[in-house]
Amino acid sequence: MDGGRAPGLIGRQRETELLTAALVQAEDGGSGCTVLLRGDPGVGKSTLLDWVEHKARERGFTVLRAVGAEAETDFAFGALHQVFWSLLEGSRALTAHQREALESAFGVRSGTPSGFAVGTAALALLAEAAAAAPVLLLLDDLHWLDSSSATVFAFLHRRSTRLPVVMVVASRPGGRAAQIRSAEAVDVGALPEADAAALLDSCRPELAATTRDRVLAEAAGNPLALVELPGQLAAAQQRGLAPLPERLPLGRTLEQVFAARLDELPPDVGRLLLLAALATGPEFSRGGWLRVGGEALGEALGRLDGDGVARLDESGQLVFRHPLARTAVVSAASDADRRRAHRDLAEALAPDDPRRLAHEAAAALLPDDGLARRLQEAGRDLAARGGDAEGALLLERAAVLSTDSCDRARRLTWAAVMAARGGQLRHAAALVDELTACRVPEDVAPLLAYAVVYADQSHHVDFESSAALLPGALDALAAPGADTFGGLVEQVYFKLLLAAAHTDDPWAWRALREHRDQVSEAGRLCLQAWTDPRPGTADALLALARDLPAEQEAGVAWLLLWTASALDSAEGEVWQRFAGQHGYATQGSVAKAKAHQDFLLGRWDQAQVCVREAEIADELGYRTNALMFRQAYAHFLAGRGDEAGLRAVDEAIRPIAARARMRYVLDRLTHLRALAAFAHRRPDEAYAHLRELAPPGQPPTGPPWRHALVLDLVAAALLTNRRDEALAHLEAGRAADSAGISDRHAFLFAAATALAADDDHAEDAYRAALAVPGAEQWAFDLARLQLAHGARLRRRHRPGARTALRAAHHLFVRLQALPWARWCEEELRAAGDPVGASAARPAADPTELTGQELRIARLAATGLTNKEIGRRLQLSPRTVGAHLYKIFPKLGITSRAALAHALDRL
Repeated sequence: MDGGRAPGLIGRQRETELLTAALVQAEDGGSGCTVLLRGDPGVGKSTLLDWVEHKARERGFTVLRAVGAEAETDFAFGALHQVFWSLLEGSRALTAHQREALESAFGVRSGTPSGFAVGTAALALLAEAAAAAPVLLLLDDLHWLDSSSATVFAFLHRRSTRLPVVMVVASRPGGRAAQIRSAEAVDVGALPEADAAALLDSCRPELAATTRDRVLAEAAGNPLALVELPGQLAAAQQRGLAPLPERLPLGRTLEQVFAARLDELPPDVGRLLLLAALATGPEFSRGGWLRVGGEALGEALGRLDGDGVARLDESGQLVFRHPLARTAVVSAASDADRRRAHRDLAEALAPDDPRRLAHEAAAALLPDDGLARRLQEAGRDLAARGGDAEGALLLERAAVLSTDSCDRARRLTWAAVMAARGGQLRHAAALVDELTACRVPEDVAPLLAYAVVYADQSHHVDFESSAALLPGALDALAAPGADTFGGLVEQVYFKLLLAAAHTDDPWAWRALREHRDQVSEAGRLCLQAWTDPRPGTADALLALARDLPAEQEAGVAWLLLWTASALDSAEGEVWQRFAGQHGYATQGSVAKAKAHQDFLLGRWDQAQVCVREAEIADELGYRTNALMFRQAYAHFLAGRGDEAGLRAVDEAIRPIAARARMRYVLDRLTHLRALAAFAHRRPDEAYAHLRELAPPGQPPTGPPWRHALVLDLVAAALLTNRRDEALAHLEAGRAADSAGISDRHAFLFAAATALAADDDHAEDAYRAALAVPGAEQWAFDLARLQLAHGARLRRRHRPGARTALRAAHHLFVRLQALPWARWCEEELRAAGDPVGASAARPAADPTELTGQELRIARLAATGLTNKEIGRRLQLSPRTVGAHLYKIFPKLGITSRAALAHALDRL
C-alpha cells in the first residue's frame, strides 16, 4: 500500500468543486456517480484522493480504498480484497452463495467463482454499507489493479448509480480507464504558474529567487517535481550561494529523481525497500521483515523514517510515501537484486500460497519445466475464476521457462487466447504474430486458429483468415477424443458466423451448415436467425435465454446476443441477461445490442453513448467494435436527417469496411443514405439507394434486416409514382413471410400494406397496422406511419388528419428528427392547424442566454463533447453539462442534436 503525508492542497479549484458536488449529490439526492481522475505520474491524483477522503469523513461517509501496485497485478481479486474484506466479515446481507463467491475469490475457501458472481456479491456488500451511510470508494493507481478486480469495479460503477455511492478513480493516461465507462473524466494537468509558485513557496520558503525561478521552470507545474527537486540540491545551491547544475534531475523522469535518492541509501535499507516494493499482502509488518531478513532488516527498519522514501505506519506496515517511490525502487534495482528479493519473499510464504509461485517465477533465471507446469496450472485456474488477463501473464511466464519448444508454443497459444478474452487485445495480437513465426504443435492447432482469427477480426478488421482457418478448427474439435479446450467449439462457431454475416462469404455459410450439429441450440438458432428467419425464431430466443443457468459460457452469450440483434428483439431480457458477465468481449456485445435497441425503441437521447463506446473500443484495440458502434450512431443521424453527420461517419468507416469486404456494413450504410434522403423529401434518391438492396418483386433472403426494408421500399416507390413496384415489394415480403420474423417485422409489413392500400381498404389497413401488438414501442416507425396516415386523410378531406399528424409531430420532436417534424408542421398548416415551428418549439430569445451559455451552446452545436468544451473555456465537464441543462429549455429543445437548428433561428 502507498501512502504518505502530502502537502496541503493548493489550487485544483475545478477538481475540488467537482468532487464536492459528487459528495453532495450522494448526500442529498441519494444517487451516486463516478469521477475519473486521469493524469501523469506525480501530477497530484493521490493528493486529490486524500483531500476528498478527508472531506467525505467529515460528512459522515464510509470510506473504502484500494491502491494498485505493479507487483500485485497478477493476483486476481487482490484489490477487491483491500476494499471489501472488512465489510465481508461483518455482513448480514449476503446470501450463502454470495458469501461463498467472495470467499473463494479471496482465497479463503476453495472454488472457482465467475466475475459475475463476485460482482453481484460485492454490489450487495456495497448496498448494505450504503444503507447505513453514503459510501466513498477510492481506487488509486487503477492502471496497476489486477484485471479481475478492475472488471468487478467497472460492474459496480455501472450498477451503483442509484445508491449513495461515489467512486473516485485515479489512473495514468492509457491505463484501464476505458473499463470505467461513462464516468465523469477529469484530466488532472500541471498546476497553473501561480498555483505552482504557491506550492513551492509553502514547501520551500527558504529558496533564493534564482533557485526558485529555475525550479519552477524545470518542474513545469508538476506537483511532485516541485516538492522533490529542491531536496536534490545542496544547501548552498538552495540559498543561491552556489551555482546550480547545468541540468536539474527533472530533465530525466520522475522515477530517476527517486533513483538518485535511492543511490545514497545504505545497502540494508535499499534491500528492505526492494523487498517491500515487491511484496504483496499485509503479512510483512515489522515481525514479517525480521523473518525474511533477520536482524539486519530490523536495524534497517529503525533507520527507515529518515530516508523520505517510505515509513512505518501505526500498525507496523511499511508504506511508500508516493506510488512513484515503489516504482523507482524496483526500477533502480539490478536484475540480480530483484531475483534475490523474489527468492527471499518466496521462501517466507507458505508452499501453497499462490504468491509464492509468482515470486519463484520472477526469481527464475533458467528454464524450469516443473515451475512452468505449476505456472500453467495456476494460470488455467485463474482463467476459470474469471481472471483471463492474469492467467495470460502466468502462461506467458510459463512459456519463457519451458525447455521444450512445443510446450512453449502451447503455453503461448493459451496466453494469446486468454489475453484476448481478458480484453488485452493489442497484446493478444502481438502474441499471435509471435506464434505465426514459429512451429505450433498440431494438438493446439484449433486453439491457434481461434487466436489468429480473434486478433484478425477484432483488432485488424480482417475476415480473410476466418473462412480459411475456422472450418478446419471445427473439424479437429469434432474428431473422436479431441481436446475441446473448455467449450471452444461455441466460440469458434460464433467467430465463423460473425465472418459470414459481415462478408456473406459462401464458403463460410457452407461450413456453418456442415457443422451445425456440433454446436448447442444457441448456435443453431443463431444460424437460423441470420440465414432463414422464420416465425417462432424470436420466441425460441427468449425461451432459450430464460432457461439458461445464471452464469453462461462466453460463446453461448455471444451467440444469443448476435441472434437478438438479428431479430430486432425489443426484449431487454436478452442483453440484460449477460450484463456484467465475462470480459469486454461480452460486454462490448451487450453494449452493441443495447445501442441498436435504443434506436428501435426511440431512446434517441442515448445516441451519444455510441460515440463513447466507439472511443472505448478503440482504446482497448477492438477496432471492429469501434466501427460497429459508429455505424450504430449513424442510424440516429440518418433518422434525424443529419446528412452532414452521416456523411462524416460514412467517410470514416466505409473505406475500412470496403477493404475488409464487410458487405453487411456497406449495405447498411446504403440504407441509411436512403433514410436520410427520405427525411429531406428526396424520394427518387432514396429509392435509387433502396433498389440497390432489394429489386422489386425479389423475395428478401438472408438476415432479417433485409426483410425490414419493406416499409422504406413501399413508401419510396409510392412517392415516386411506382405503385406497381410498391405492390411487387409487398408481394415479395408476403411470399417470404417477413411479418412472422418478429413483432417489429409484423408492424413494418402492416404499415407498408396500409401505405399501399387503395381508398376502399386504406382505413382498415391503417387501423390494422396500429393494432399490431407492441406497435407503440417502435417510436420512429410509428411516427412515420402516423405522418403518412394524417397526410392521406388531409388530402382526401377526411376527419382525423390533425390527430394523426399531431401524434407524429410529437414523436418526431421528442426524437429530435427535425426534418420529419417540419414535414408534419407543413401538413398541419395545410390542414388548418395553427401548429408550426413556433408552436412546437418556442422561438428562442437570445437575450435569455447569458454570454457564457451562448458560447457553450455554439461550441456544443459544432459537435464538441463537454470535455472538449470545458478544455476550451477552462470549465469542468460537469459545469458545461449544468449550463446545457439550463440552455435546452431556454431554446425550446431537449438535446444537443437540436442546438444548431435552434441557434439558426436566433
